[in-house]
Amino acid sequence: MRIDFSPTSWGRVVAVTVVGTAVCIAAAFFVDSFNFPYLSPEALWRAKLTDLLLPLVLAGSFLSFLMWKMRQLAIAQKELTIVAATDSLTAVFNRGAFSMLVEAYLDQARSHSVASSGALLIVDADHFKSVNDRLGHDCGDQALKLIAKTIQDQLRGADIVGRIGGEEFAVFLPGADPSHSWLVAEGIRRRIREADFSPGGQPCPLSVSIGGVAFSGPTTYAEMFVVADKHLYRAKSNGRDQVSFEAAALSGLPNGDLMTVH
Repeated sequence: MRIDFSPTSWGRVVAVTVVGTAVCIAAAFFVDSFNFPYLSPEALWRAKLTDLLLPLVLAGSFLSFLMWKMRQLAIAQKELTIVAATDSLTAVFNRGAFSMLVEAYLDQARSHSVASSGALLIVDADHFKSVNDRLGHDCGDQALKLIAKTIQDQLRGADIVGRIGGEEFAVFLPGADPSHSWLVAEGIRRRIREADFSPGGQPCPLSVSIGGVAFSGPTTYAEMFVVADKHLYRAKSNGRDQVSFEAAALSGLPNGDLMTVH
């Protein structure tokens, strides 16, 4: 079993307290050992007991309190980091955190430490303004939560989803081939169309338009976003509730490898 020594773990608190206290005890014995030959047996026993108990009580208490406070600070910092990177409504990554994570992956891909392939999807809720106008912003918020949850349910553990606009989400599929990426996009579209959204018992069908692009080789988030956004516009212009996906623009394949599904 692997012991957790991360800054937020109790393992780190215990380990540092034990090791630090042991070092203090050893130092006390070392410094006092020069006097041991000149002490009577009774004085020697008291000196050794003092060298043991004094660091044990003082150093042990101080180190345990110090490490406990440091653990609390580490937990607070971790929670603040999560809050800063998370969209407060949908609990997915916010725009800044999403783009930062995608760029970090692409940087690693350029150094060949991870697979230099994948896809970016942009998911936009259709006619969302009418949902807010007819049912109110609270119902609109519930719809966004449902869309975000539906997207997450279609993804693998390594995939990333973020809310990048009011009713717009982005999905990054690292290492995915174009066929799988298209199937994910179509799965998201279909599941949202099939989702039961009936606030206050009033049925309100939801749908999304999705633009996507696959990549294979060096690219940037900005380059992918431009192409995926172009296909999102195409999906909306062609009637919405569909996927427009390009498997060629950033993969070195011949132009025109385009998949569109209604």
